[in-house]
Amino acid sequence: MAGTPNVAKSLGLAACTAVVVGNMVGSGFYLSPSAVAPYGLLAIVMWIVMGAGAICLGLTFARLAHLAPATGGPYAYTRMAYGDFAGFLVAWGYWISIWASLPAIALAFAGALINVVPALQSRVVGIVLTLGAMWAVVLVNLRGVKAAGVFAEITTYSKLVPFGVIALVGLFFVRRENLTDFNPSGEPVLAAFAALAPLTMFAFLGLESATVPAGDVRDPARTIPRATILGISVAGLLYVLGTVVVLGVVPREQLVHSVAPFNDAARLMWGPWAADLVAVAVVLSSIGALNGWTLMMGQVPMAAAADRLFPPVFGRLSSRGVPAVGIVISTALATILLLFEAWGAPSVQAFYNLVVSLATMAAVIPYAFCALAVGLVAARNSGKPPRIGAIEIIAFVFSVFTIYGCGAEAVLYGLILLLLGIPVYVWQRHRIPLALTTN
Repeated sequence: MAGTPNVAKSLGLAACTAVVVGNMVGSGFYLSPSAVAPYGLLAIVMWIVMGAGAICLGLTFARLAHLAPATGGPYAYTRMAYGDFAGFLVAWGYWISIWASLPAIALAFAGALINVVPALQSRVVGIVLTLGAMWAVVLVNLRGVKAAGVFAEITTYSKLVPFGVIALVGLFFVRRENLTDFNPSGEPVLAAFAALAPLTMFAFLGLESATVPAGDVRDPARTIPRATILGISVAGLLYVLGTVVVLGVVPREQLVHSVAPFNDAARLMWGPWAADLVAVAVVLSSIGALNGWTLMMGQVPMAAAADRLFPPVFGRLSSRGVPAVGIVISTALATILLLFEAWGAPSVQAFYNLVVSLATMAAVIPYAFCALAVGLVAARNSGKPPRIGAIEIIAFVFSVFTIYGCGAEAVLYGLILLLLGIPVYVWQRHRIPLALTTN
């Protein structure tokens, strides 16, 4: 699977790591301490468990990237291991999951910006800011992968400074009495774990991000594995320490009602100026995550189009080597979804919320496929029977558990979403003879 033609490979270790961290540490994490507060120290245990599963999955992606670096990441590895149809389904679901999630990320950016500048408080202004953020990031990505990578580095490393300070220095401000209850929710431990799963799993989505633009990565066999493991480690450490600090600084009675838990913790530790600094960091984080996912949104369908599994328009490259038409089409779909949400009808709102939950579920399905793909890809390269190790098994169980945490409704409708892609696959097979699609 070829990379971007006639364009120098522009993503190094720093940029790839920034994409991983930027996509993982998105706006959702900053609300999670409030959501997990009723579960006390059990929430910390859950972060560690989920982090261990994410590391196993990251090691799996790292090995896949070392065996066969290929543009498209999870899609490319699924196609190598299981064939065209499985690869198409993963690309289809992954692509939809990204553009359906963009409005939620952009809305988080608009909300964070309004918190910094209260004068912007208005429903109309909020929608304009959201649309402006989505299309501004599109313009950055249309300038090329290098521009998107530089933008990811700036936003990611800028936001890590204040949150890193909170996660490390904030440990000295933790009040032990706030961390005495292991499971104050009163629920059985297994039931509490099940409830915590969907509250923590969202933070680990995006761990595969460095594998997707492999065609634009310098020395991908070495850079992608390192960026993946480094990015997951940085994000996981931030999750655990950040949650410990917020739970230990903000009283639980106040925290469960907080809409900006890190702001509240910073205010209690250092004063209003620190809360304002955190608010600016959330703005940077949201726009950075929006940029990273927009980059992914163009690369996956581009790779599938190169393999003649997606319509060729998604593989059409601009003079800068960017799948510009595909990015614009995908962002237009995200814009329509956002306008439906802004319409305000209850049924449309419910539809929007369902699509966002489906997007999360669809993003995790490639993890399950790729978890056990290592042995198959290795066997394809060596000609020996496939072997599956403990790391791959743990990664697969983690993926299935994550899908379970999405809930029965999301899984049911997610299956329907995947089935709706079958006509597209059949149409592509009708247009392109099978012999032309196989390598």
